[in-house]
Amino acid sequence: MAQAGTGSEPGFPFSAIVGQDTLRLALTLCAVHPGIGGVLVRGEKGTAKSTVVRALAALLPPVDDGNGGRPARLVELPVGATEDRVVGSLDLEKVLRDGERAFQPGLLAAAHDGVLYVDEVNLLHDHLVDVLLDAAAMGRVHIERDGVSHSHPARFVLVGTMNPEEGELRPQLLDRFGLAVDVAASREVDVRMQVVRRRLDFEADPAGFAARYADEDSALARRIAAARAALPAIELNDTELRRIAALCASFDVDGMRADLVLARTATAHAAWRGAEAVAEEDVRIAAELTLPHRRRRDPFDEPGLDPQQLEDAMRDAAEQANQPEPEPEPDPDGPGGGAPEPESDGAPTPDDAQQSAEPSESERPGPARAPERQAAAPSAQFKTRLLTIPGVGEGAPGRRSRSRSAQGRTVRPTTEQGRGLHLVGTLFAAAEHQVARGRREGRMLLAPDDIRGAHREGREGNLVVFVVDASGSMAARDRLSAVTGAVVSLLRDAYQRRDKVAVITVRGAAADLVLPPTSSVDVAVRRLRSLRTGGKSPLAQGFLKAREVVLREKVRDPQRRAMVVALTDGRATGGTDPVHRARVAATLLAGESVASVVVDCESGMVRLGLARDLATALRGAYIRLGELSAEQVAGVVRAGTSKLAA
Repeated sequence: MAQAGTGSEPGFPFSAIVGQDTLRLALTLCAVHPGIGGVLVRGEKGTAKSTVVRALAALLPPVDDGNGGRPARLVELPVGATEDRVVGSLDLEKVLRDGERAFQPGLLAAAHDGVLYVDEVNLLHDHLVDVLLDAAAMGRVHIERDGVSHSHPARFVLVGTMNPEEGELRPQLLDRFGLAVDVAASREVDVRMQVVRRRLDFEADPAGFAARYADEDSALARRIAAARAALPAIELNDTELRRIAALCASFDVDGMRADLVLARTATAHAAWRGAEAVAEEDVRIAAELTLPHRRRRDPFDEPGLDPQQLEDAMRDAAEQANQPEPEPEPDPDGPGGGAPEPESDGAPTPDDAQQSAEPSESERPGPARAPERQAAAPSAQFKTRLLTIPGVGEGAPGRRSRSRSAQGRTVRPTTEQGRGLHLVGTLFAAAEHQVARGRREGRMLLAPDDIRGAHREGREGNLVVFVVDASGSMAARDRLSAVTGAVVSLLRDAYQRRDKVAVITVRGAAADLVLPPTSSVDVAVRRLRSLRTGGKSPLAQGFLKAREVVLREKVRDPQRRAMVVALTDGRATGGTDPVHRARVAATLLAGESVASVVVDCESGMVRLGLARDLATALRGAYIRLGELSAEQVAGVVRAGTSKLAA
């Protein structure tokens, strides 16, 4: 845990930050009104995300903890933190020593009236992200566990930073963050020079550098305190409230959270600029911070907000805001009552629009004559059932295969510490020593050695390596469309299961690792959509490349288990005896105890069965592309991968 303003070496001043105006404004508004629900900062590495966040804590008002004022804290939550460390747990020492049930507060209590900073929040377990966002929204933490009921205030500015290249947050969690800001390094030479100059000056003399910006930071701190004090008196009239509702309706956001956050943000901005009431400019700025990340419905949708779309929505909202209040609806049982039948206005429905957008058979382009071309658009996606790796792993938290996990269900007691309390196991361990300890009646006599932790099992994320045959034999438009549609469906499943993915394409003279292992599954989809096809099919190189990826990733992340999914017709070509070499390479890959699935993409009246032979060499599962439905995938994979556990 880090604290701001404790007399240690000064941090980088907030006022000295060059650029990043939107990020600084979002953080400031959350400091004015913590009820906004925090800020998600998305951006590439090296964009000063952490520097700006750490500088914010020094601007917050001092905290009265009963012993006089103290500076607001900056509490950093590590990615590997357990739930006990975050929300708190039973104080076992007091239980055993004094026989008293007592609660030991966690990081949320320490962050009260300060800043809770989560770097790489996208790598944090989803359950913990939910806990943080609930606390940020409610301002309190309620704990019911281990026989202890406890509640304490936890009002803080929640800030999560992430690099989208390392994996996205699920849309459901994105919506829980009040504001979201995308940051990027400036491409202007003068700005970049100024950033480097200030950083070098700070590193050379931190105290002197901070002193130069002390007056500006003090002025910002006073302005934040004044805006906080003025916040309850800020007027949000019905005109602006209607504007807010119209904006959220025009962007078709789910639920009412966006409306509430937009209203709070607009009110905070009005207080920040010293106004007495919310105006249109406050709503516009609030919309820019509140709505972009809530438009991401699908895992593979690009986040963001088109400026022209916002302008159009603001114009339509202005018309709505200036409309008079509607007249009360007539009594349905009175004269003229009853709901009228809806009339069609002649406008096409979404289904009509979709059908009209699809080309007819005569409009569809014919087969390309060139040996290499762009991939066809993926066919319709479908939901896949769970593909699991046999056994119990210890990988990163996810939603695919069984694993030992601090967040899972309790399976049995264990003598290992740091796993929570297994109450029944502790009592049983103590019971056998009661006679030796001289107990005849009354309370059970406990000792530290009696404590048993809870061995829990949950789910882990895996490494899923896709080997996609993009050779000439696969290049028929309908087949390629079906293959890419299947891969996108499997990638969607990998996204939901919190896996890392890698994509290898096989075509021409080599196998290319078009996407190294990453948690950013949406990047994989973008790469797949730009896939080029044609040429020979060097399947042996594809399996050897997959083996290389698995072994290299095992060194980096030894606990993460791997699965290879190959989509091919099995028709290896190029070089001497390519089919035999493909089987040899598949056998080498199987020797690494990697779970595998071969999706047979062969079509036509004559089938050679080469893909099935590859599945046998891989000691993995086999399924035809046309049978790749959720029910069939589940059964086949469990049957095939069970060979690896034998």
